[in-house]
Amino acid sequence: MDDKKTEAGLSLSEQEARLISMIRDIRFGELHIFVSDGKPVRVEEIKKSIKL
Repeated sequence: MDDKKTEAGLSLSEQEARLISMIRDIRFGELHIFVSDGKPVRVEEIKKSIKL
């Protein structure tokens, strides 16, 4: 398993590390996160929402 240790001593999988990186990179908006077996498997960034 390719887990990464964080400053708090938590172990992150590669998918979790990529998810955190995406969250930090997004300036504002909404992400939908799809989880399987307790790990993120897909993220959708919501591009457009129109309120009438």
